[in-house]
Amino acid sequence: MYLDQFRLQEAPFRLAPDPRFLFLSKQHARARAYMESTVWFTDGFVVVTGEIGSGKTTLIEDFLANLDENVTVARVAQTQLTPIEFLQTVLAQFGFQPFSMGKAELLETLNRFFEELLDDGQKVVIVIDEAQNLDRRVLEEIRMLAGVCAGREKVLSIILAGQPELADILDAPDMEQLSQRTRLRFHLRPLAEAEIGDYISHRLQVAGCGQEGLFDPSTYADIYRYTGGVPRLINTLCDTALICAFADEQPGVDTASIQQAIAELGWPEFSARARQSAPVSAAPARAPQGEAVGYLILSRKGRHIADYPLREGRSILGRTHDNDIPVDSQYISRHHAQVICDRDGILVEDLRSTNGIQVGSRRVDRQRLGDGESFSIGEFEFTFRQLTPENAAADSRRAGQEG
Repeated sequence: MYLDQFRLQEAPFRLAPDPRFLFLSKQHARARAYMESTVWFTDGFVVVTGEIGSGKTTLIEDFLANLDENVTVARVAQTQLTPIEFLQTVLAQFGFQPFSMGKAELLETLNRFFEELLDDGQKVVIVIDEAQNLDRRVLEEIRMLAGVCAGREKVLSIILAGQPELADILDAPDMEQLSQRTRLRFHLRPLAEAEIGDYISHRLQVAGCGQEGLFDPSTYADIYRYTGGVPRLINTLCDTALICAFADEQPGVDTASIQQAIAELGWPEFSARARQSAPVSAAPARAPQGEAVGYLILSRKGRHIADYPLREGRSILGRTHDNDIPVDSQYISRHHAQVICDRDGILVEDLRSTNGIQVGSRRVDRQRLGDGESFSIGEFEFTFRQLTPENAAADSRRAGQEG
């Protein structure tokens, strides 16, 4: 849209994780160094935590892109798994067909594979993203993996990345054995106000910006005030500001463009926001910005997983956690669908995904849904509920029964 006007080769503030755009602040550089160290000190875990949008996934992408050829990698992004499903997923990442194997065969296959790699001078890294959603039994299985090739040099490194709740889980009394095996922990914080200008300049440079001063330095204070230094929020605000400047035929982004973008997004100052990851219920989910008028209940094979608050306007549903409604699943595309919410219901629209959206037995491109109506993607079902006192009371009773 605005690339030609601002002499850009590509969009500089896309939300999709791209290691080329990684801005190595001091803390991002330190977190990457911790991750790199686990490849060489294969006797424990490295845990990296950070708020939603802090850049964990981009950091992981950069880390994996720069590993030596003698490192074999398994990356687990779907974390809503049973212990058997977790072991099968890891083996599938290594090229096996493990889905008919029982647990004993899975463990034996992994052990033989790791021994073969050790004999060949290879190392193994397992990276688990969104690890805060792992079942306690899966975390115990991960701890047990550290004991493979017993009596020999260790071959396996494990990196757990997730939201701050992961640290709380590891500090629980029943997780003491896993916590003791954790070599390093690092919490990725938002950028400092002094880093905002460097972050924006870095992304513009990677995008091939041929224009000096595209963002006026006077905008940095407002950008920090409304994003809190969270990289994904910076990207959203800066991209919207570029669109506003383009529409107004301005040569660049000034404070007026930023304020117009803030008005378009409907954002309060960052300090006034509710914590982004706060759910409506006790289930792990993300709260969108602004006043919620409804929510999606996510279930899988009849089992409740999470509640996702919806405000008026558009929310994006997809596999990666740069989405407003992130659901890690092989059935769900990176950016699968958009959900447009108002006080009467929602409009769900497919974004040219692989597996599409179904309402009942029909695959639909777009569908209007009211209170209590559902759509499905693969084995996941999403039920829309309006935010009413009656629904809130019913869901409170449900949460009590599940607890």
